[in-house]
Amino acid sequence: MQVSWDQVFAWRMRRQFVDPRADVDAAGVARRLCGVQAQVTSSAETAVALRRSTGVPGALVAALTARTLVKTWAMRGTLHALTPDLAPAALSLMGSTRTWEKAIWQRNFGASPQDIAAMVDAVGEILSDRILTRDELVTALLAQKRFHPLEEQLRSGWGAVLKPLAWQGALCHGPADGNTVTFTNPAHLLPDWPGIPDPETAAPLLISAYLGAYGPAAPETFDAWLTRGQLRKTTVRKWFSDLGDTLTAVEVEGRTGYIRTEDADELAATEPSSSVHLLGPFDQYVLGPGTADTVLLPGDHRAKVSRAAGWISPLVLVDGRIAGTWDITGDTVAVSMFDNAPTPLAELKAEAEHLARALGRPDLSITAA
Repeated sequence: MQVSWDQVFAWRMRRQFVDPRADVDAAGVARRLCGVQAQVTSSAETAVALRRSTGVPGALVAALTARTLVKTWAMRGTLHALTPDLAPAALSLMGSTRTWEKAIWQRNFGASPQDIAAMVDAVGEILSDRILTRDELVTALLAQKRFHPLEEQLRSGWGAVLKPLAWQGALCHGPADGNTVTFTNPAHLLPDWPGIPDPETAAPLLISAYLGAYGPAAPETFDAWLTRGQLRKTTVRKWFSDLGDTLTAVEVEGRTGYIRTEDADELAATEPSSSVHLLGPFDQYVLGPGTADTVLLPGDHRAKVSRAAGWISPLVLVDGRIAGTWDITGDTVAVSMFDNAPTPLAELKAEAEHLARALGRPDLSITAA
């Protein structure tokens, strides 16, 4: 099967509720996107609101409060809001990397595999029927002398030694308490929590969900999105191979990837899109394929999107390709197009209305930077 990149981008925009937007709730957006990166809550809210035909800020936090979404460290070790049916699979595959058993991880964070195993047991018990702040959780852990050397890491906002606990199902984020982070056991938060499946069970679910939003994609692209390439290549390729005829190979202008067979006819029939869209920072549209995809994001402009300290810029899409970035100063959205391309102000003004709604900023206007 052969298709063009213009077809692929049009199909992805439709699948990801970028074009057209959908009458769907926050959990529906997160399910379709295989999770919404939620390191920065406001960015996650924007990603959800921009994809909803009538979306306004607050839907994601409301879904977390209602427990139709769960917040936990998942893909690439970053915080994501995930649906409870998909979160166990993502955690399983993250945990299968066993990053905490690697010497460099132990040197950096001072915890041995035995420490992590002990913390999984201890934290699982501490949080089995409680929601605690970080300070309360650490204080409870430090009642056991063996954890005293880890106090600094345990109190760190980066949560490096807590991530392996999340991947093994011992903790997740609890409901927000103002600006205070809380933790609990996912089985306490979600009565129907199934536990963490084995990787062979988890892989088909997560691969299928990923390809349903970001396909066609190669096994290596899936692994870069999930673990930044921490899994064995042979393992990931086997997971794809084991899916058999539920996947279809697709050639896209010389690059081979896979699509779900159920989506193949739809992709083949997709017409290229002529459209302009604004997406917010840390958006899944670029995080799914990755900023290294030079068809989506020209390589000489990557540094404008993937910036210092892991910041991912807000995006301007033209026909599904990243063609610029934007920023807000006061009440003005300043758009910077790549390669001195003309700024499509007429299209952007219509798009800015959706951005204003998604941000709760009706006063916004748009201009070329």
